[in-house]
This record gives sequence, structure tokens and C-alpha cells, in this order.
Amino acid sequence: MARRQSKNDPYGDLQGADEAPAIVSCWLCGRPTGKTIVWHHPIPKSRGGRDVVPMHSICQQTLIANFTNSELQRHGLDVASLLENPNVRKFIDWVANKAPDFTATIAKKQR
Repeated sequence: MARRQSKNDPYGDLQGADEAPAIVSCWLCGRPTGKTIVWHHPIPKSRGGRDVVPMHSICQQTLIANFTNSELQRHGLDVASLLENPNVRKFIDWVANKAPDFTATIAKKQR
């Protein structure tokens, strides 16, 4: 779910209408995010994770389909170790040339 700006934001007036919004890159694939940004906990909240990173929803679904919470906790914020998984590497290579708002159905967890 994308974050909303607060109605009571004291610094909201400082952003000029002429300024373009900053381009945010996906934590997993590195492509620019589109209209929808998912704020993902690389270390699951159930395992004590507090940090959030911007991701595409399709990239988040891929992580959830390929790793358990305990595996994600072990990898932490290290993207390189996640990319060593052959399924994730294959997905990243496939999605590299897709549009930022591209979405597709991801396979279920293989257990």
C-alpha cells in the first residue's frame, strides 16, 4: 500500500508545484517505481524488522513466493544474497525490460 501525505503536514507547503517528484528505485530489481510503491519490510515484522524499502508489488510477491520469513530474516538487507536464488534471478532478468507499472500473476509458494 502506498503511503499518503498527511493533511496536517507542516512541511507540505515547502514542496513546489513545479518540482517533479523524486524517482524512487525498487530495492530488489533497481528499476524506477511507477505510480504504486509498496513499502516492504526486508526483515519481516514478525521477526523484529522495522526498516522498510520501496518495491514494486510484483517484486514483493516474488520474494514472498520464494522465501519463508526465517529465510528473509537471515538475508536481512542484503539484496545480493537474495539474487543468488535461481528463481529470483530468473525473475529479475525477465522483468528488467518491463514498464514500471507492469504487473502479472506470480506463482504460489513451492513447499
